Amino acid sequence: MSNQEQKSRTQFNKLQKRLRRSVGEAIADFNMIEHGDKVMVCLSGGKDSYTMLDILLNLQKTAPVDFEIIAVNLDQKQPGFPEHVLPEYLTSIGVPFHIIEHDTYSIVKRIIPEGKTTCSLCSRLRRGTLYGFAKEHKVTKIALGHHREDIIETFFLNMFYAGKLKAMPPKLLSDDKQNIVIRPLAYCREKDINRFAAFKQFPIIPCNLCGSQENLQRKAMKQMLAGWDKQFPGRLETIFSSLQNIAPSQMLDPGLFDFAGLRIDPDANLPRTVSDEPGLDILER
Repeated sequence: MSNQEQKSRTQFNKLQKRLRRSVGEAIADFNMIEHGDKVMVCLSGGKDSYTMLDILLNLQKTAPVDFEIIAVNLDQKQPGFPEHVLPEYLTSIGVPFHIIEHDTYSIVKRIIPEGKTTCSLCSRLRRGTLYGFAKEHKVTKIALGHHREDIIETFFLNMFYAGKLKAMPPKLLSDDKQNIVIRPLAYCREKDINRFAAFKQFPIIPCNLCGSQENLQRKAMKQMLAGWDKQFPGRLETIFSSLQNIAPSQMLDPGLFDFAGLRIDPDANLPRTVSDEPGLDILER
């Protein structure tokens, strides 16, 4: 093995350990996978879902709990979709899998006017199909491949366009209370996933339905975050950390904090600090 090959192998090993550690921490922090779980890993053919499957398969071998993995792909009948790619790959690595055939492509194209964003409707149709399959096959956890940047982008999308402080939770109970969605890559950086997928040479399948659309809001968020990451290294880490450190009493939502019920306590005798004044805690730094 040449020096260059050795260096490349060392870099890959470090990258793989970092991703496995991040996934393991996310699973532990949110109790994503429990003993006896049947985990449905949703594969789109993209780098994120391939990486998620690879990491979960490795963790399955050393995890302190026993859990089952099945891979599922929703064939949405997009023109030109290479139907053989995923079955051949999954067969080659010996993973049980199901291919769900549901022509959501035609539905989306019929309902959404040409040039308009298809992502929302496509996502709802896809989610409904996967939920139904999971319930039918007694799946206990549905694993999606969203990573750290997906969560941050969703946060800003909701802030800028929906007027909500809302992101993408690492663990979610569906509205009908019948399915639990987990996102094991929640702590993983997109650039690490990109490098890992390149090392592993996954057979990537592009999404021709929405991937070719221009001027999408999420694309704008992605560009904004990429610019921040380049100009201010560490900013994305700080933003993500803020999503894990929320102070409801310092926000403006009376549904999360009882502002109306605040009363002076005449018996309290605590020392006053600068940070008692909302927004002034920065002066203590």
